[in-house]
Amino acid sequence: MRLDKFLSKQTGLSRSQVTKVLRAGSVEVNGEMCKSGAAQIGEQDCITYEKKQLHWVQQGQYIMLNKPSGYVCSHDGADYPTVYQFFDHPLRTTLHCAGRLDMDTTGLVLLTDDGQWSHRITSPKHDCAKTYLVSLADPIEPDYEQRLAKGILLRGEKTLTKPAHCEIIDDYTLNLTISEGRYHQVKRMFAALGNKVIGLHRWRIGTLVLDEQLAEGEFRSLTPEELQRFQE
Repeated sequence: MRLDKFLSKQTGLSRSQVTKVLRAGSVEVNGEMCKSGAAQIGEQDCITYEKKQLHWVQQGQYIMLNKPSGYVCSHDGADYPTVYQFFDHPLRTTLHCAGRLDMDTTGLVLLTDDGQWSHRITSPKHDCAKTYLVSLADPIEPDYEQRLAKGILLRGEKTLTKPAHCEIIDDYTLNLTISEGRYHQVKRMFAALGNKVIGLHRWRIGTLVLDEQLAEGEFRSLTPEELQRFQE
């Protein structure tokens, strides 16, 4: 790989900025100053920028994030902050969300650089279940569980949602498990029932449960055991 391309990916600097830091002598390759962006490097080389070593990121990243409210699951953060701001380069640019959450929805987001793995989560063909803690503005009606299990006709759509399972916690709160990812689906389902979602927190995707030790904005890599159970 060219040195200038590596530096841009690792630091987030533009190509022109990389050229400037190279000319300034801020980059060393194996302990020697290097000013040529065209220099070829590999994983065996030690690259430092301003005396800080830059590490190669291996492919195959699988990460769980506890998403706070107020962040979008998009690389385009023109209007709102994005979840990628929690990551340093180069992870910030190599990861993508395997199933997004709305800006005001909190909880479990999975991020990866593995397109096939994320497809298993997001594709309707795989019926990957997601569980949400739902807080409602009005009390839960006695027929909610039955109606959700039969499927809900969302406004503007022609087909019912797939059967959903709910576990009532109290008069205003329940756990809802769905296997689809339609636009604003949970909010629209309860709107169709004549209620309003005022709090939404995703805490499970398939067999993966949000780590209770992760504060909002914190993340960690999935363990080999978690990956194995998820792929079974």
